[in-house]
Amino acid sequence: MSKMDLSWLFGKQQPIAGGPPQLPTGDASSGDNGKGGSSGGDEGGDKKWSGFDPTGLERAAKAVRELEKSKHADDALEIAKMQERTSQMEQQRKIKETEAALSNLQLQQIRTQEDEKRKTLSSETYEHQKRAQYQDQLARRRYDDQLMQQRQMNEANLRRQEESVQKQEAMRKATVEYEAELRHQNEMKRLEAELLGKAKIERENQDLTLERIRLKAVEHRETILESIKLAGSVIGTGFSNFITDWDKVSATVAGIALLALGIYGAKSSVGVAAKFVEARLGKPSLIRETSRTTFFGVVRHPFQYAKRLFVRSDDVLKGIILEPSLHARLNSIAVSTLNTRRNQATYRNILLYGLPGTGKTLFAKSLAHHSGMEYAIMTGGDVAPLGKEGVTAIHKLFDWSSTSRKGVLLFVDEADAFLHQRTKDVMSEEMRSALNAFLYRTGGPSKKFMLVLASNQPHHFDSAINDRLDDMVEFHLPGNEERQRMLHHYFNEFVIKSNQLGWLRQSKKIQLEEINVDMKMKQFADETDGLSGREIAKLALGWQARAYGSSDRKLTEDMMNDAVKEMMKQHQQKIEWKK
Repeated sequence: MSKMDLSWLFGKQQPIAGGPPQLPTGDASSGDNGKGGSSGGDEGGDKKWSGFDPTGLERAAKAVRELEKSKHADDALEIAKMQERTSQMEQQRKIKETEAALSNLQLQQIRTQEDEKRKTLSSETYEHQKRAQYQDQLARRRYDDQLMQQRQMNEANLRRQEESVQKQEAMRKATVEYEAELRHQNEMKRLEAELLGKAKIERENQDLTLERIRLKAVEHRETILESIKLAGSVIGTGFSNFITDWDKVSATVAGIALLALGIYGAKSSVGVAAKFVEARLGKPSLIRETSRTTFFGVVRHPFQYAKRLFVRSDDVLKGIILEPSLHARLNSIAVSTLNTRRNQATYRNILLYGLPGTGKTLFAKSLAHHSGMEYAIMTGGDVAPLGKEGVTAIHKLFDWSSTSRKGVLLFVDEADAFLHQRTKDVMSEEMRSALNAFLYRTGGPSKKFMLVLASNQPHHFDSAINDRLDDMVEFHLPGNEERQRMLHHYFNEFVIKSNQLGWLRQSKKIQLEEINVDMKMKQFADETDGLSGREIAKLALGWQARAYGSSDRKLTEDMMNDAVKEMMKQHQQKIEWKK
């Protein structure tokens, strides 16, 4: 840096300790030419420079020259530079702080604005909600007012109609009464005329009538006397002859005795034969369904009974899809029942309980068919309507069961409706008597019948019924794997097999869309959680119905999805109803 630059720099800095004084703010060149800066200077310029002392400038220049000659000139320059940089950094720091303060202030302002906007939005939302609620209330009030007005109009119309009907009815009654009064008056006048005519005729013919009555009485008396005399003579003669002939007396007594014996024997024989026919050929009124062959059943349904003779199933659980543990237990019960019948041992009584549609009735029928027994199905709700005849019906049921050579599996569905606890407040005297009759007939082990009860609420059973149960099996809702197998089974049963009915029903075939059945059944098994076996069967029937309901009888994937959604919606509605 040149010497002129150094002198200018030192003229701008603060005085250094022990150094020369600070230079004036004016330019050096202008200082040298202070008096004659311009040829036309005015009084203002003279006054400005009139008090200037040039000795100070000289001393400063002298100090600068000495400083430049000094050996510490470079150090002083470096110190001046450092001071300048420090001053600049201090100024930058202050600028940064000012900028940061401004940024914080702006952020604070933005945050405040956002809070204000949020509060404004919240207040606007609240006002909108209040306005919407008020409008909804107004709409409801208007709707209620309309309903009230409509109800009042309907009531007024009904009142007018009732008044009109009452007026018409009163007029009709008045007309009928007036007509009846007229008919009565005419009838009375007619009877009065007839009686007057008869009385006049009788008065005119009174003598002839009395003579005729007298002659009839004399003839009647003579006829009766002659008849009595003839009958007495004949009976007396016959009785005297009968008494004197002992052979006739003995034959008559023997004939009367044989006749009485024949009448009594015929009456007893008819009663015994009727009971035998009723036990062998008839079916008790409590039995809803039975596999036992009866005369009247064969006459009414010959093909069904013929089919039973040729159809046999080696698998007791064929067509019944259950979880593996329950399947194994039921299979064990079936094998045990079959061996019990073969060894002529006593049967065990079983309770099947669980949610509806889980396969209880289906297993009971299959168990009876597999074991070679005859099954009979009754419901607990059929006993109450019988009233006083319930006891007789219960005894007829067990008498009918005891006449079977194969043994009868008596399945009581909804058993809790009949076999619930004996309480005076709930159960009638007839139902209590019927329950006592049932307990009497099932009190001990039996080789003639096996009792299988099914119930959705087994905790309602009477304690005596629980004492007669030998085994209890709970039926659960199907799991994911069981639902998938059921869906496959019922899809094949109601959709696939419906296309294999032969040439007679070619026009009713179901056309299937190209879908991956295994993948769809797996998807539906995940979506139908909570459905029972019966509801899954109804779902497959819904697929069939939707296909038959379409114009081209084609089952599409969308139809199947819609049927599943509708079934699940109905299932949720049933759950809400239970709650």
